[in-house]
Amino acid sequence: MKASQFFISTFKEAPADAEVVSHQLMLRGGFIKRLGAGIYSYMPIGLRVIRKVEAIIRDEMNRAGAIELLMPVVQPAELWRETGRFQKYGAELLRLKDRHDRDFVIQPTSEEVITDIARQELRSYRSLPKNFFHIQTKFRDERRPRFGVMRGREFTMKDAYSFDRDIAAAGVSYDAMYAAYVRIFQRMALTFRAVAADTGAIGGTRSHEFQVIADTGEDAIVYCPQSDYAANIELAEAMSPPGGRAAPTQPLSKILTVGLTTCDSVAHALGIPLQMTVKSLVLATQTPEVSGKQEASTLWLLLLRGDHTLNEIKVGKLAELSVGYRFATADEIKAHFDGPPGYLGPVGLAKSVKVIADRTVANMSDFVCGANLIDHHLTGVNWGRDLPEPDLVADLRNVVAGDPSPDGCGVLSIQRGIEVGHVFLLGSRYSEDMQATFLDENGKPQLLQMGCYGIGVTRLLGAAIEQNHDERGIIWPDALAPFRVVLCPIGYERSAAVKAAADQLHDELERHGVEVMLDDRGERPGAMFADWELVGIPHRLVLSDRGLKQGQVEYQGRRDLQATVVSLDEATRWLMSKIDGSVKNLLAT
Repeated sequence: MKASQFFISTFKEAPADAEVVSHQLMLRGGFIKRLGAGIYSYMPIGLRVIRKVEAIIRDEMNRAGAIELLMPVVQPAELWRETGRFQKYGAELLRLKDRHDRDFVIQPTSEEVITDIARQELRSYRSLPKNFFHIQTKFRDERRPRFGVMRGREFTMKDAYSFDRDIAAAGVSYDAMYAAYVRIFQRMALTFRAVAADTGAIGGTRSHEFQVIADTGEDAIVYCPQSDYAANIELAEAMSPPGGRAAPTQPLSKILTVGLTTCDSVAHALGIPLQMTVKSLVLATQTPEVSGKQEASTLWLLLLRGDHTLNEIKVGKLAELSVGYRFATADEIKAHFDGPPGYLGPVGLAKSVKVIADRTVANMSDFVCGANLIDHHLTGVNWGRDLPEPDLVADLRNVVAGDPSPDGCGVLSIQRGIEVGHVFLLGSRYSEDMQATFLDENGKPQLLQMGCYGIGVTRLLGAAIEQNHDERGIIWPDALAPFRVVLCPIGYERSAAVKAAADQLHDELERHGVEVMLDDRGERPGAMFADWELVGIPHRLVLSDRGLKQGQVEYQGRRDLQATVVSLDEATRWLMSKIDGSVKNLLAT
């Protein structure tokens, strides 16, 4: 490919609203153009990368036995009503009506449609197992689209759906897709972790996220360097502190803390570690009255150590709060507590308030908490002596670095990641709602057992850039680069020798199946080099009159600090060895 035949549009500066590196570089490199909030046109060079991603995914899906189909972007609301998601999905689901006033949705995912296909087509155990996938446009009406393609509203996703006769067979399908995802991200030369994750709104019993490691990632990944343990922070278990609760050493005292409504301010004023304080959060659940005519609120006082943060996913899984909870209103707090928020605590509570203590708090002694009195806190608080044991002890918090690993093999570390893939073992979550059944060997109907598996195709571009860039621009892994090699001839239009050598090298590389770009635009060397470093082509050859007189060209890899002089006669072989070497190194990982 010659640059004059292609479309290249680079910019020195990115728009001010481009917040992260990938967004900035994709705009500057001409990969995307913004059409609306979270909606982008993919320009020719960006589309080439997308096609590379799709090709790798298709190859590994086929290798894993998945079968490609294509489901529509616009889906009838009736299917979504069958699963209850038409109402439950929330504002991210774009709902619309046709000219006949019938409800439709723009798909954010396709569980309903594929289950409808399965209940019509997979009627016998002889048809199982089956795994269908498609690569299709999705739309999620994000409240705050940001970070370019990593949190856009319109995007491309590969989603696959497996159907099996029982949960054991579904687990085999799940493991096969997990392995396929590992191969996909390895082939893309991305540094990633597969972490246990919450199943969330999709549902199911087993789930893993595939996270590309990047400092700008939105997700916190918890892992143990001494073992294979890894989990999303939403799921990572915070273990009870080692050892039992210490005996009291301080008397209970009430102290004046005027205007000190946070644990930080109290700890600072008292000159104590923040870890000695306990903070209170008040939740409410609705419970029907005996008469059934109205609902009454039950209040729950959640206790966390002052330096810890609440994990709402864990809270929502508590049986006592699984019916649905919310934060208590000011009027509810006023009706059940003597003090205002900022001074609440577990001592002297009304029996109507239930106390749930985090495991760490339940193990504390001589702690500091609110006194349920404005401008006052209590010090030297101890369970059993100053207040009854909590109604419930549970894991309520996000883990922190240094916590014991749940597998007992060391302590936890935390790093940031960008979610690019997610696999779920759904079981009968959708087949039960939609009565998707098959006939077993005895002619009896059984529910199909499902799994679903997603990869953010366009999001992968942003994630790869966040992990692979420098001050000059993008550094694409070979497998994802829009072109493997760029030829930069200096004086292409002025020197017959340079033009002839560049054209011959270009044609040789194309004959060897190498995706090569010949920059024949006549740009100055500095501008030409800057463009291709910004775009991120992995391998560059520079041809000049001076070098050709000595039978030489200059090779420089995108990560190399200096160029290497190569014989013109050996240039093609040299490049092929570099490209083959990158593939071999990748396959060896």
